[in-house]
Amino acid sequence: MSKQFWIFLAVGVAVVAIALSVVWFGTASSHLELNGKILKVRTLALGQNASLVAVDFRVTNPSGVPFVVSDVTLKLVPATGPEIDGAPASRTDIDSVFQDEKLIGPRFNDVLTLQDKIPPNKTLDRMTAARFEIPESQIDQRKSLSLRLQDLDGTVVELKEEK
Repeated sequence: MSKQFWIFLAVGVAVVAIALSVVWFGTASSHLELNGKILKVRTLALGQNASLVAVDFRVTNPSGVPFVVSDVTLKLVPATGPEIDGAPASRTDIDSVFQDEKLIGPRFNDVLTLQDKIPPNKTLDRMTAARFEIPESQIDQRKSLSLRLQDLDGTVVELKEEK
């Protein structure tokens, strides 16, 4: 094989590598993702066998696409037994609880609701709450708590409590 063949082969491989890297890095910000963590968990007894769990959290959207919330759920794993899904509380319910019930403490953040947007390259502090049909003492002894956020296009992010 001639020297000219090897030169053309090397140039061709270099051109293809450059084209692939441009495509790869050029579309990196188009992949929707969300990072975050649960900052604070508060509970309020609503009766003998029902409790409200309020969660303050921080989320960052490092992508170039807005995250539009289509679903927010809280899941709790008690010390014994299966995982429990919480019944989401509405913004007005959460506002009423923080206005009327001083035992839960002060309100730090706005409530994250459906259709809220987390803009590209931004970090937001938000809160949500859910009702669980178990006593407050079982919630305090939980194994874990997770917050699940879903985007309109189906992307799902799960934030787990660090104990």
